[in-house]
Amino acid sequence: MNRKRLAKNLIMGLLIAIGTMSVNATPAHTEGTVMETLNLTSAWDKTFPQSDKVTHSKVTFTNRYGITLAADLYIPKNAKGKLPAIAVSGPFGAVKEQSSGLYAQTMAERGFLTIAFDPSYTGESGGTPRYVASPDINTEDFSAAIDYLSLRDDVDAERIGIIGICGWGGFALNAAANDPRIKATVASTMYDMTRVTAKGYFDSMDANQRYALRQQLNAQRLEDARNGTFARAGGVVDPLPADAPQFVKDYYAYYKTPRGYHPRSLNSNQGWNTTSALSFLNMPILAYSDEIRNPVLIIHGEKAHSRYFSEDAFKKLKGDNKELMIIPGASHTDLYDRTDIIPFDKLENFFKTSLN
Repeated sequence: MNRKRLAKNLIMGLLIAIGTMSVNATPAHTEGTVMETLNLTSAWDKTFPQSDKVTHSKVTFTNRYGITLAADLYIPKNAKGKLPAIAVSGPFGAVKEQSSGLYAQTMAERGFLTIAFDPSYTGESGGTPRYVASPDINTEDFSAAIDYLSLRDDVDAERIGIIGICGWGGFALNAAANDPRIKATVASTMYDMTRVTAKGYFDSMDANQRYALRQQLNAQRLEDARNGTFARAGGVVDPLPADAPQFVKDYYAYYKTPRGYHPRSLNSNQGWNTTSALSFLNMPILAYSDEIRNPVLIIHGEKAHSRYFSEDAFKKLKGDNKELMIIPGASHTDLYDRTDIIPFDKLENFFKTSLN
């Protein structure tokens, strides 16, 4: 028996053994995950006006970790039959009442059944402790949305795509690499949150600086354990320093003003738990993004400070069904809510072609 066949048989034997252990360890009467009871508002509290072209409602679903996620569901009015569907989330530290809801509602106006969901531990979604981020769990959130959409009677399970905005653009690509059920992926104004956390902007952080950051974060972890609380990292800086970089000013103009402020948004308020950064230092995403076989569209602003994330992510993709679109003159946050700049015609054509 050659080495490749031997290795394959060993791996298969291990998987079978693991599967057997899992089956034997699970009682036949085990019930499914119990959904958390969430406090969902019935009011229209979005940062964008409600469309009269779609119907809107709240829905919930659970992910593989048993966390119940809250989402806004948008369905084109007078829709019939099984529809193509899109799940949307982001930006990192935002809620579904902000940018992701705008994307979802707009794509529903164009014929897709869509959901915009709050990630685990944030917004109206469940999970404790609150305000935690995780490369693994946040990638899983997208696949949980695919589960939910696939089981709807009004969705064609073979025609489901996703849109990730900002940090969720990176999670969207990570999910697409791991979940072939995602038939088309859009990453808009994307960040690779693991890269920027571990390496700083433009990869300026070295190993000594990472070590110092780990020392700081683990000291905070011990302090949190001692106090039984979780320190928050702070959202967008407020008040805004006069010498703040332009991209910080752009974030402030979105998250801290009536344009995009929302009381449940982490970026609009006190931010993530400080120690959330620990897993992002040690668990890089996009390791297998070059294995994504389904279509991908990456969109970024020409003048965005974060543009290099999209350009580098695109370079790694393979196949002739991948595209990078640079929007002339656009900044990072222009692609959050500027409907005159976000290329919705392009998104519509991409998904209608890819989800055919």
